[in-house]
Amino acid sequence: SDYQQLGYNLRVNLFQGGPLKSRSLMRDSYTLDVFQKAVIDPRHWHGRKISELGRWYEKYFLDLNVQKAMKEKYG
Repeated sequence: SDYQQLGYNLRVNLFQGGPLKSRSLMRDSYTLDVFQKAVIDPRHWHGRKISELGRWYEKYFLDLNVQKAMKEKYG
């Protein structure tokens, strides 16, 4: 019956959740020596850190959002 089928589905762990150990395609694709040989060059960061211009834009848009919220709240 439907009731027994529902009970079976509740007893069986169908939704086991995520894996206990996360995996990434990059880590699985390369051997460990590739990551050990990698050198971080600050002159060639390719967008991996925030520059002064990026910080300025963050502050600028934060200021715009605050002004917009103040205008909506107080008119």
